[in-house]
Amino acid sequence: MVVTRDEGVGGRPPDWPGTAVLPPTKLVFDDFYHAHFRGLVVQLTAYTGDRGQAQDLVQEAFCRAYTRWDRLAGYEDPLAWVRRVAWNLGHNRWRRLRTAQSWLLRQRETHVAGPSPDRVAVDAALAKLPPKQRRAVILHYLADLTVAEIADQERVAEGTVKSWLHRGRAALATHLHDPNEEVRDV
Repeated sequence: MVVTRDEGVGGRPPDWPGTAVLPPTKLVFDDFYHAHFRGLVVQLTAYTGDRGQAQDLVQEAFCRAYTRWDRLAGYEDPLAWVRRVAWNLGHNRWRRLRTAQSWLLRQRETHVAGPSPDRVAVDAALAKLPPKQRRAVILHYLADLTVAEIADQERVAEGTVKSWLHRGRAALATHLHDPNEEVRDV
């Protein structure tokens, strides 16, 4: 292609296509967003494997860019900044998921046997006792407290605790008595 200069017009010859130096223009965030959102979503969808997650990451990157837009608009390539932020967000998400998955894999499922029939019967019998007797029996036989310690905790005399324990044992014996069990004299 030969470029000739028209002597009558004057001035410099036209620029080659794509080499024209345009005067600096103010980059508008809305135009920038609409021009690049879809392309970044495609890239991050390929990275994350989830389009919805990619849209969220790109949206978050653009939100961060918007808060800094006065400074970013002056960058040579503000898209590179938004792309880097979106990719960093995606990578951080992946690391958090990997850490959570690793923690879950380290958790061991423990199988605890259900209560025995005897335990169920004792619990049911304890539930039938009056509250003071039940507390005394539980504190003495399950918490291994002495009569004096129970009396001190309940703020009663030791004789009262002994009475609660005696009545509680008697009531438990009647509730736990199995009528089908035969008594043998040997």
